[in-house]
Amino acid sequence: MADSQAVLRVLDELLWTLRRDGFDISTAQAIDAARAVAAVGIERPGDVRDAVAAVVVQRARDRERFDAAFRRFFAVDTAAERARSLWDRLSARGFGDGELEVLRELMAQLAASPGGDLAPLGTMLERGAALDRMLSLGGALRRLDAASGPQLGFLSHRILSQVGSGSARRALALLRSHLVDALAERGEALADALAQELDRTDRDVRAYARSRYEDRLADAESARERATTATKPFAALTEREIEEVRRAVRRFADRLRGGARVRSRRRVLHGRIDPRRTLRLALRTGGVPFDIARKERRRDRPKIVLLCDVSDSVRAAACFLLEFTYAVQDLFESARTFVFVSELGETTQLFAREPVRVAVARAWAGGVVPAGDNSNYGRALRTFEARYGRGLDRRTTVVILGDGRTNFHDPAADVLDRLRERSRALLWLCPEPRGAWGQGDSAMPVYAPKCTAVYEVRCAADLEEAARRLIAP
Repeated sequence: MADSQAVLRVLDELLWTLRRDGFDISTAQAIDAARAVAAVGIERPGDVRDAVAAVVVQRARDRERFDAAFRRFFAVDTAAERARSLWDRLSARGFGDGELEVLRELMAQLAASPGGDLAPLGTMLERGAALDRMLSLGGALRRLDAASGPQLGFLSHRILSQVGSGSARRALALLRSHLVDALAERGEALADALAQELDRTDRDVRAYARSRYEDRLADAESARERATTATKPFAALTEREIEEVRRAVRRFADRLRGGARVRSRRRVLHGRIDPRRTLRLALRTGGVPFDIARKERRRDRPKIVLLCDVSDSVRAAACFLLEFTYAVQDLFESARTFVFVSELGETTQLFAREPVRVAVARAWAGGVVPAGDNSNYGRALRTFEARYGRGLDRRTTVVILGDGRTNFHDPAADVLDRLRERSRALLWLCPEPRGAWGQGDSAMPVYAPKCTAVYEVRCAADLEEAARRLIAP
């Protein structure tokens, strides 16, 4: 059976190592990690790793960094080096037990003498959890950011000062003279070996500071890339950026669903008091206790009907909008989707059976409507009104995504008047800038006045803003 104190010591060292790698771990989390490890046992390393990760890792993108730190901590070479104490390392350098015993006695005498603080020297020489703790708590590390490159040397020196490098070297200078008096030349050699141990610790601390700086630099670069991707036009996105936007769309949908659940709970908690139910409840108990009953508000979920142009010019925007719609469809009472180029086809059941990306790919390949035709908004709008217009009511929001380029066909703008009259709102999402509206075959100047609102959705940030308006009360 494993020694529980030994397990706690190793776990404590692991947590301080993770703190050095940039993970913020509170005391409460450290306690939770210990409980998690006790629950899963230490027989299977994978279970230990997952148990600690469940407590420590707060963001999915940090899991890979956590796994790498965990592997390094328990790597054979690293674990063996960590298990070797200062005395083991000195013994490996050829110093005998008698010489090491003299060193122990001198360090104990100096520590007991007035002003003989050898704690920094011991911490720097051991390079264990105590050093990790001092590094993690050091204030200079908090100043490291992506702009710290020119000051990295100065900040590294400040970190060394905070962990006691200067005090350790002054203590070693005092210890050196005593070692020379006690052991002559071997004492000088032993002091040189201790100085080399301090030099190695200094290098480790400087390397740690540079590693933290590089991590902050990578985080800043990643944030810039995400910001650039959010404002980059859909048509200019690379395959990798398209995947990033898809993940952002799903994260945004998750936030909206979570916000809707919170608002629903607040309605229940803070609804209007129902006096009749309150009195009836009080009569049952003689007024003790006196429970207040509140009126339950009906959650008026809207219906949504989505018409997406899936021609080449707006394909990316249509894909993201369809993915968003199906990610948040539990916020709507019903969601029906249609795609069109020249002909109109319903994709509601297709998207119910297949993943969104597969369904969109089939629609583009001509599985729903002929994909090789030129856009004909007039025909698509008239077909929708004739087949599905009577199903609209005052709880239905109609959303049309398209650039409004009709290839000089009849735009059928009068259909929009009737759709708007029957529905709760008629929203148009256009992936072209307003400056291009009306140029060439664009019918947007005709369509825009017919709609409740028109939004430009040229990039992911625009789509997020339009989606907020879409689900707003």
